[in-house]
Amino acid sequence: MQMNFHRKLPIPQEVKKEFPLTERMEKVKAERDESIRAVFDGSSDKFILVIGPCSADHSEPVLEYISRLRRLEEQVSDKMIIIPRIYTNKPRTNGQGYKGMLHQPDPEEKPDMYKGIVAIRELHLAALRDYDYTCADEMLYPENYRYLSDILAYNAVGARSVENQQHRLTASGLETPVGMKNPTGGDLMVMMNSIAAAQGSHTFLYRGWEVTSEGNPYAHAILRGYVDYTGRSVSNYHYEDLLRVEELYEKTGLVNPSVIVDTNHNNSGKKYLEQIRIAKDVVHSRNQNAGIKRLVKGLMIESYLEDGAQAVGEHVFGKSITDPCLGWEKTERLILDIAEKL
Repeated sequence: MQMNFHRKLPIPQEVKKEFPLTERMEKVKAERDESIRAVFDGSSDKFILVIGPCSADHSEPVLEYISRLRRLEEQVSDKMIIIPRIYTNKPRTNGQGYKGMLHQPDPEEKPDMYKGIVAIRELHLAALRDYDYTCADEMLYPENYRYLSDILAYNAVGARSVENQQHRLTASGLETPVGMKNPTGGDLMVMMNSIAAAQGSHTFLYRGWEVTSEGNPYAHAILRGYVDYTGRSVSNYHYEDLLRVEELYEKTGLVNPSVIVDTNHNNSGKKYLEQIRIAKDVVHSRNQNAGIKRLVKGLMIESYLEDGAQAVGEHVFGKSITDPCLGWEKTERLILDIAEKL
């Protein structure tokens, strides 16, 4: 076998026991879960922002960013629920580059999966303990979800993973909302089928166990744009696109029809400053059509302390080492602008 086996890693139950939640943290998590689920089932009209760095790289700048979000949310909490992004796994298109904190808790050191497991749990714990934030992560590896299952508020299944059976079935066993992105090729029925699978009950193999999931009624769509056959970015956040998804929800009969619009990736053509315009455009569409307002539950925005991106090793505090992000000043202004228009 062309693999070198280094060591057996601890199972999630062992890691949770070593790094547990306190009773207060469990209470905050339960309250946050209830508030977020209420948005997706339509009993709350608050607007969700899943916002933060493209990928978490170091704990200090991520927690500084989250501390600023907490202070800012006090001004908009009557209209919004903010779910910080702490994305600890980074999918790579060609397999090269920084794969996230799970792999490399220090981006300049060699991969160390055990240190990575500890680092991502400690970071999510710190956000909850110090700032009362349960956060979002991408479920890039379904078998690793259990290391954070008691902390996370929100999960996303990426455009390259959404057709994968294990991702769909694992999503059906999550208690928290899980967003299924449209695939990179843009086929919306692939996304809708993934939501249907996630909302259903299944018996399958997971981490060496035969398990049965109950189905996740909060599985929903994330529109992130796509790439056409020529390699050109095509957006799918416009008014007409949202009406099309509303129609697909009606035809498929899925429960809790919901959309989160990803303002970056192929919706922005990876031009991160376009996120500002796109976010405002989506809010405008909601204000023009009652059906779209019911459907679109929020936005996903890539944002950090500093504008843009940097190479690994440049050491600019709070600047992305993966995709470029909005800096804090622009982020703060955008959140306040959105809140004013809701």
